[in-house]
Amino acid sequence: MTGKRGFTLLEMIVATTVMGIAVVGLLSGIAGATRNAARLREYERVVQLARMQMDFLLADRTVSGSRSGRFEPQQTGGLEAGWQSRISASQTPPNPAAGQPVLDRIELEIWWMQGEQRRTFTLDAFRTRFLSGSDAGTP
Repeated sequence: MTGKRGFTLLEMIVATTVMGIAVVGLLSGIAGATRNAARLREYERVVQLARMQMDFLLADRTVSGSRSGRFEPQQTGGLEAGWQSRISASQTPPNPAAGQPVLDRIELEIWWMQGEQRRTFTLDAFRTRFLSGSDAGTP
């Protein structure tokens, strides 16, 4: 007797079910990875904008007090984002006089909209500046 071997209908159904479960799992993983990649791309863009704004605040020693602003849509790729900074004297000499160094603390908060949710992070930095005649009496 010649034995013909092949798959039974039940074996085909089981193999198809296992393959379907595997494909659904893979597609779910790919969708999650795509969402994470988009979120990381937004975050990286905002980090670059934060570095740019912090560099500006560190370089311009005439900027002081609190300020805020929004980033241009061309810079953010259409993402709604902005910043708020606060610059305050961190260390001043005991008897401030013109020409003496002062250590300023810069706090920069960056915000952006991710869907309906507002995301933020804060950067801190320090810079030195020299007192001018106008601000030597008030640290």
